[in-house]
Amino acid sequence: MKAFRRTTGRVAVLDRADIDTDQIIPKQFLKRIERTGFGEFLFYDWVKDPAFELNRAEARGATILLTGRNFGCGSSREHAAWAIQDHGFEVVVAPSFGDIFRTNSLKVGLLPVVLPEEQVRALMARGPGAELTVDLEAQTIGPYSFELDAFERRCLLEGLDDIALALRHEDEIAAFEAARPSPISTTAL
Repeated sequence: MKAFRRTTGRVAVLDRADIDTDQIIPKQFLKRIERTGFGEFLFYDWVKDPAFELNRAEARGATILLTGRNFGCGSSREHAAWAIQDHGFEVVVAPSFGDIFRTNSLKVGLLPVVLPEEQVRALMARGPGAELTVDLEAQTIGPYSFELDAFERRCLLEGLDDIALALRHEDEIAAFEAARPSPISTTAL
């Protein structure tokens, strides 16, 4: 996972509440096993509407998504975080997130920032295409501060996913394995 410290980018505004993972990435695209290639299917049913917010010119190339409360609710679909990240977003800002979506985002290096609704609205009022800086080290987004669990913050800052965290203990794991004989003979298999 790529380390995240700070980003400055354009914002896209998707002023809708309760956007579920089925809308973020529909079920028909979940047959793939790679983590890439999902971005083109992001909000697949909604992008068919020419008036859809992310179809507007000012939203193209945005790296920060501002959205409504309860973003990423619904089914446990890690593909939703993959699709958002693959589309080019590095940060999603909302008053609240679906718990599983938030966890999946953190595990792939997509930063979910929770701000009070009035602060999200103030950022949205700047308009789509406005530039915004998100600094994870300082825990700021534009003029506002945000909170993030210290462990989650460290993992993002250092680019540590679950495998990288386990590999930090590779010597201890090897010593544990070496000290315990296998319960079955693997050479007999």
